[in-house]
Amino acid sequence: MARTQLYLVRHGEQDPASNHARDGGLSQLGREQADRLGRRLRTVPFSAIHHSPLARAAQTADVAAGHLPNVPRHDCEFLMDRTPVPSSGHRDSYPDRWLAWLDSVPDEERDADAAALQAAVEHFGATGEEDRYELLITHNFVIGWFVRHVLDAPVWRWIGLNQANCAITVVQWDADRPPALVSFNDTGHL
Repeated sequence: MARTQLYLVRHGEQDPASNHARDGGLSQLGREQADRLGRRLRTVPFSAIHHSPLARAAQTADVAAGHLPNVPRHDCEFLMDRTPVPSSGHRDSYPDRWLAWLDSVPDEERDADAAALQAAVEHFGATGEEDRYELLITHNFVIGWFVRHVLDAPVWRWIGLNQANCAITVVQWDADRPPALVSFNDTGHL
């Protein structure tokens, strides 16, 4: 029975001097978190490291990859920082208390009806002929969407699933059963 395990990691702490700019890099603490992450994961037989193209995720991958020699890595649009927002026809699937906040999400982060995030789940969440372990370094809401998906929760339940910087969440697909949440927001290495 083939298995896919995805290790979902939020990037390290962003440099506060960047004023939370969309493409701000890591702080010194963020680099230390990424180093601890790499040390924690060095024995996992990863086939690939995928990361968001944004600087904080790319820098996290650079540091962690120092502990994962010979594991190929690349930036991946599937892991871009996105916020699922309901289209006008699906606003009733979200609690009213969240709608004003969702309406304020900047255009460059909006993912209408989570189309891009669902494509990411379909892309990564599949089994093949052999076991596969992949490291995905991404952003809080992306991880929240994956967790919401594997738990088969309502579409809005990604809200409030907050990840610590460089925490590890593991989701798993097996060939003959529904996906499962193995661990959530593990910070033992930090």
